[in-house]
Formats: sequence, structure tokens, C-alpha cells
Amino acid sequence: MTTREGSLQAPTRHPIDWTDPEFYDEGALFEELERVYDICHGCRRCVSLCQAFPTLFDLVDESDTLEVDGVAREDYWRVVDHCYLCDLCFMTKCPYVPPHEWNLDFPHLMLRAKALKHKQGRTRPRDRILSSTDAVGSLAGIPVISGVVNAVNRSAVGRKLLDLTLGVHPQARLPEYRSDTLRRRLKGRVGRRSAGEAAGPTTGKVALFTTCYNNVNEPDVGLDLVTVFEHNGLPITIPSKEKCCGMPKLELGDLEAVRQAKDANLPILESLVDAGWDIVAPIPSCVLMFKQELPLLFPDEEALRKLREHIYDPFEYLMLRHKHGKLRTEFTRPLGKVAYHAACHQRVQNIGHKTCELLSLIPDTQVELIERCSGHDGTYAVKKEFHEYSMKIVRPVANKIKQTAADHYGSDCPMAGRHIGHALADGREPEHPLTLLRLAYGL
Repeated sequence: MTTREGSLQAPTRHPIDWTDPEFYDEGALFEELERVYDICHGCRRCVSLCQAFPTLFDLVDESDTLEVDGVAREDYWRVVDHCYLCDLCFMTKCPYVPPHEWNLDFPHLMLRAKALKHKQGRTRPRDRILSSTDAVGSLAGIPVISGVVNAVNRSAVGRKLLDLTLGVHPQARLPEYRSDTLRRRLKGRVGRRSAGEAAGPTTGKVALFTTCYNNVNEPDVGLDLVTVFEHNGLPITIPSKEKCCGMPKLELGDLEAVRQAKDANLPILESLVDAGWDIVAPIPSCVLMFKQELPLLFPDEEALRKLREHIYDPFEYLMLRHKHGKLRTEFTRPLGKVAYHAACHQRVQNIGHKTCELLSLIPDTQVELIERCSGHDGTYAVKKEFHEYSMKIVRPVANKIKQTAADHYGSDCPMAGRHIGHALADGREPEHPLTLLRLAYGL
């Protein structure tokens, strides 16, 4: 049998057997890390994606043997720490993913390593705090406290304190916290009854998974979604209760916390699906979590399979409606030139460029698509030891926006948008594509 170079078949992903004791066997893990690192060293086509691969290749090139066997195993962790599970290597670059016989899934190997590190008690307190988005948001979203937190985050003294105590880089851009949360503004919609007009796979009525970030940090994006969807005849409700989707804990390797979040969210979301509601979330990472990561972690749960078929990216949902003639296209305001950054966790959903397609329907609007990672990842860009690398990763995105001289710029991931704005440093703020769509409708 001859080993094939690359793969011409569609990539597939295997379920993650994270409850098997061998998953946490350090010897077996390092054998697999060495195998995969050696394949990556011989290929190197992922070098421009993130800092994990340059770190690996530098370790090899600086070793005595110029091969992976010359790299100290303790240094393997340096590669793991730079991976933030964007999935771009698997989905866009690697020719050796399953069903190729080499069976290379770099992000999920990094997840296994992170899970072992967490199980060994080597997770930093700073990382546990930053990934506890529900707890931090609940505290920082309390009236008065939100003002204090925002003031501290804006002050030089406060940022120095965060640097010394938590290792948060003093130059990193931190989100503001809002006491007028999205769920508070939409609480009257809980338990709402409504009929929807079905179109294709969509039922025509939508339950908004508000997400911990949009709920506490940027509720206006969620309100823009509600405005745009209702303008298109789509009634909106929200779940009676909601926890973080679990992505921050996944990136930490805390899989038990991921299970707890899943157990809290799934019964509520399943009941909404059973009542005829589709689920939409404005953060790509949250949609990806329910579409891909949770079903791979818990492959035997029928409720997750059901939810996976009924959760959508907002623009995916609107373009499905458009395909069946149910999208309003009476736009009243052109947007000119829009520099649109496609978020990694939206790209790897394999739904196509739905945001770009919809914005391009607006008359006198030119959309410049940017397919490069922003390097934010929710927490990577704010950590002291990684901020410099995140700014290196985002620089090509910022430069592209400058070159296009765009009238508007933004990303489906609001955190990526803010990070890009931080890199631009020209006084302009990013505008979420949902915000731009509302503007184009004149709403």
C-alpha cells in the first residue's frame, strides 16, 4: 500500500473519548504528540495560521538533530499553550486529516493535552477566572459594580494591578461590562408563544441564545439581531435560563465543566426545539460548540443531535430564508465599502460566506472579505505572555482594512472586531454585521 500525499476526500472528525482513562495517559499522549509534531515539521503549511506552529518549527530548527526527536518533551507544552482551538489548521490547511491514514487532528490533540494539564492541577488561577464567564459576568454586571470594574479596567493603576495579580497585559483591550444586560432587556419574551412561517429547514420562529458575552458586554448586538429578525417576520424568544456554552472551559481543557454547562443548557434548548423554535446565537464560537464540539464529546446524546440540526448562525439562518423567498431586501441605505473579517469559528462551520453574501445584497455596497485569524480567542489576546503574539497575528487583518479604505469594518465575532480595532488604533470602532444590516434596513 502506497501512502498518499494529501487527501482528496472531505475531512471527517472522530468522537472524542475523553472519559477513557487512556485519554489522560501521559506516555500515550507524548507518543502521539511526537508523531503529529513530526508530520507537521515535514509539512509546515500551517506556519502562518497562529503562533503554535512557528513555536514548534523554531524548537525543531534550534535542536541539535534538526528533528522532533531533538526537542525536549517539556517544550512540547509551549506548542500546546499557543493553540486556542480555532480549528483552521484542520479545516483549511492540513492534508492529513481523517479519512487520510495518518489521521491527524491537531486541534483535538491539543485539547487532549490541555485536558491532561488541567487534570494534573497545572491550570493557572488566572485562566480559571478568565474562563468563568458566567461568574465574572454576573458579578461585573451588577449596577455600581459594573461602573467600578469599567473604571478600573480603564485606569493605568487598575491595569497595573491586573498585570501584577492576574497576568493581564496592561495594553490589552478589555471589554466593558453592562448592568442593563441583554437578558434583562428581553426578559418579557421568556415563555413566549408564537407561530412562525416555515421556509426550507427553518421553522420561522427563533429562540435567541444570548451568550454570556453579548448578554453582559455587548447587549446592543443582540438587540440588533432582534430588530433585524423581527423586521423579517421572525418572532423572537429567549431561553428561561442560560449558561455559558462551555467554549472557554473547553479551551482550558476543563471537560468536566463543559459537561456541567451542557447539562444545564441542553434540557432548556431541547424543549424549545420540541416546541418548534429554532435556536440562533450571535457568537460563532457558541454555535460551533453546539454544532460540533459537544456532539463529538457526547456522541451518544440524542438531544444534542437534535439541537445540532436546529441551531444556526444568524446570517446562515437569514440566507436560508432568502433561498426560499422569505428575506426582505428593501434596503434603504447603502453601506459603501465594508471590510468584513470572517471569524474562525464561523468559517469552520462549513456554511459558506453567508454574512458576506447577505451584505452583498445591499445596493451600492462592496464587501471586502478578510480570511485571516484575528488572534483574539476570547482570552489569549489579554494574557500577558501571549498579547504580543496576538498583535502579530492580527496585524495582517488590520493592514488589509487600512488598504481597502473601508467605510465600515467588523467581524461576526465581536471580540475579534474589538481586537482588530485595537490594532488599527485610528479612533474608529468596529461595527458588527448585524448592526450594519440594521443600518441598511434603515431601522
